[in-house]
Amino acid sequence: MSFSNEEKRSYLENLNEQTLLGGGEARIARQHDQGKYTARERVEKLLDPNSFLEFDKFVKHNCSSFGLEKQKFLGDGVVTGVGTINGQKVALFSQDFTCWGGALGMAYAQKICKIMDFAIENKMPIIGINDSGGARIQEGVESLAGYAEIFHRNVQASGVIPQISLIMGPCAGGAVYSPAMTDFILMVDKTSYMFVTGPEVVKTVTHEEVTKDELGGAHTHNEKSGVAHFICSDEDDCLERTRELLSFIPAGNYTKPTKSFTTDSITRENNKLKDFVPVNSKKPYDMKEIIMDVIDDKHFLEYQRDFAKNIICGFGAVGGNKVGIVANQPAVLAGCLDIDSSTKAARFIRFCDAFEIPILTLVDVPGFLPGTTQEYGGIIRHGAKLLYAYAEATVPQITLITRKAYGGAYDVMASKHIKADINLAYPTAEIAVMGADGAVNIIFRNELKGLEGEEFDKKKASLVKDYEEKFANPYKAASLGYVDEVIYPENTRARIYKYLEFLKDKNEIRPKRKHGNIPL
Repeated sequence: MSFSNEEKRSYLENLNEQTLLGGGEARIARQHDQGKYTARERVEKLLDPNSFLEFDKFVKHNCSSFGLEKQKFLGDGVVTGVGTINGQKVALFSQDFTCWGGALGMAYAQKICKIMDFAIENKMPIIGINDSGGARIQEGVESLAGYAEIFHRNVQASGVIPQISLIMGPCAGGAVYSPAMTDFILMVDKTSYMFVTGPEVVKTVTHEEVTKDELGGAHTHNEKSGVAHFICSDEDDCLERTRELLSFIPAGNYTKPTKSFTTDSITRENNKLKDFVPVNSKKPYDMKEIIMDVIDDKHFLEYQRDFAKNIICGFGAVGGNKVGIVANQPAVLAGCLDIDSSTKAARFIRFCDAFEIPILTLVDVPGFLPGTTQEYGGIIRHGAKLLYAYAEATVPQITLITRKAYGGAYDVMASKHIKADINLAYPTAEIAVMGADGAVNIIFRNELKGLEGEEFDKKKASLVKDYEEKFANPYKAASLGYVDEVIYPENTRARIYKYLEFLKDKNEIRPKRKHGNIPL
């Protein structure tokens, strides 16, 4: 029996309508009641209007176990395809919680793998919108195999195309490891969570009582664990942050970031910075104020804002040149490096290096945080990650020492000795093994021994002053070529812009090897 063209068109229209319903109107209403968009609504709101091209709209599972053969949804619970964001081509998948709670089966996994392969082959970012209860238990080991296939592709894509994970609901069990291997994780406050084992399992095994939000909510992973990189107030905010993030990063490792448009003059002076850095090295100040005064239009997208606040990481631009910024924060722990800040900055630096984003480092660091907690936690190993990341990077690197640069932390923070391209300093910079007071106590301990009261104070003050004149400034390092230029703070923006322009064609070739062995 043959069908007319009209009947065939009507059949296709009916299938398309079914796909839009996902798991049905009742489940869609329940999704909305929870303050969440559906999988398709998220795609529509994220992408440029009318740019979405969907793949595998009519795929269905082939499982015949535990009655699952009686329930099938077109698309099998995940929406996949390509589109554009601000004109930039992207590939994406969006998990549909209205279909079996977004649970992953083999057909579902194959759809995700197919769009990931497409993204890798065609050099475009891949965005995963996660909203799933985990593996589809009825499909058993096939579901587990599906996850592993996705994990493998996450690794193949790493450093080749940007990978962004939006957590917009549950993400539990083995499912968490795919987002964990992507470059950026964005979470929505109060409606998203990630954990390997849920509250019930935790209570059974450890007898701890904890809620889903306490165990793996957005605040937990943005403030305590460092698993996530951005916290968003709601789903609209999450989608907008994703669009903003993509404006700072290239489509893949085959191209350098394009210049951004700005009307912010490259020759404007940073008059606010003339006397901004306190002469008293013990007095704190907010390094973000320097960042904001130097970058274009005060537009700074901060990475892991609420985690390891003693170091600042994020994206900005100077004269349209996009940069990754790493900066010690004197207002928190005096800017000391510790386990969390070292790991945070190291991962950010490696992303920038993989995707040809120049790195601007602002230094005010008294050293590594002392104490048994840090030593027992492996500060040596974690601090080495930061050192490794900087030394491994081949992108243009500009370092500016605003004040303290002491001890091993001076070396680690993109010093000339680990091949930063341009090293600058303010007149307020202090480059030494340690602060004057501590240095005098060690170097002149024999001379100070036996002195008391006013005599001791007078002698020590004289020695401290002498040490400061010799080392608590940038000129000793400048005389040795370790600092390329001592600049006036008000000229910061113009100087950085000029150096970025001269470095834009940098091409450093390193010895061939399979890969290094970063101290994980």
